[in-house]
Amino acid sequence: MDLYLVRHALAHDRSSERWPNDADRPLTPEGEDEFLAAARGLKRLARVPDIVLSSSFARAWRTAELLAEGAGWPEPESLRPLEADQPAESVLPALSAYVGHRRVALVGHEPGMGELAWLLLEGSAKEDVIRFKKGAVARIDAGDPAAAGGGVLRWLIVPKALRKG
Repeated sequence: MDLYLVRHALAHDRSSERWPNDADRPLTPEGEDEFLAAARGLKRLARVPDIVLSSSFARAWRTAELLAEGAGWPEPESLRPLEADQPAESVLPALSAYVGHRRVALVGHEPGMGELAWLLLEGSAKEDVIRFKKGAVARIDAGDPAAAGGGVLRWLIVPKALRKG
């Protein structure tokens, strides 16, 4: 299974006044525009996944929608373990429901995406070993089923590079 790990695009700063529930915090207009251009670049680099799983938090969900719009990827489906308050280790058991899919995209948050990448590659979910910039995308060959420590990093690319293509 090829996994595309995607960190959400540029979002507004935290504000308990504007968004009492941080899950409602949206992307900035600039973040939307820049990520849509990056998604168009991603279309030239990555094969279309069979399924896109996303955190239901507004900023990640909108990023997943922009992948559908700009790269022609499937509309997202919600996967709770990708939410910002969930441990990276909870993603792998949830992926067992998707065994047999060749390519799966996961849209979430930091530090979760970096921790998940390290879990797939090395076998433990450590923070600050791999850091995803906002809007960055990684492709990891993760095995089928995806397993801790069995992955191979094929590429990790920042949105600025995707927009240049």
